Amino acid sequence: MNTQTPQQSTPLRWSKPIAVLALIFGVMTVFSGGNVLFGPAEARDMAGNYIGFVVWFNFLAGFAYIAAAVGLWLGKGWAIRLAGLIAAATAIAILGFILAILSGSAFEMRTVGALALRFSFWTAIALVMRRGVKQP
Repeated sequence: MNTQTPQQSTPLRWSKPIAVLALIFGVMTVFSGGNVLFGPAEARDMAGNYIGFVVWFNFLAGFAYIAAAVGLWLGKGWAIRLAGLIAAATAIAILGFILAILSGSAFEMRTVGALALRFSFWTAIALVMRRGVKQP
């Protein structure tokens, strides 16, 4: 009879580099979103036709990115679930963005790319790191 508790996650050899990338991504996201939301008028002007809720979502999500990065670095199973939650929340934000565009809101094409990058990045992290988890 196995009396050991199942290990939450198996350290993958690339988990630390992924955590570092996620941390950099999170810090950059908080900085860029915060700059548009709270920075000088020039920052808002440089952002162009941004959709407010998308900037708020990205800014707040940046803190979740940082938390997930720390959890990934420490090999915590919850960080993998958080990565999946971030990807799902980003998908919902993308749907809201599409609805805003369809209702006539002006937007920047770079926002399309940024949202696609964020969704792809966190989906990839969730899937890759999940493969490293030992199933009981």
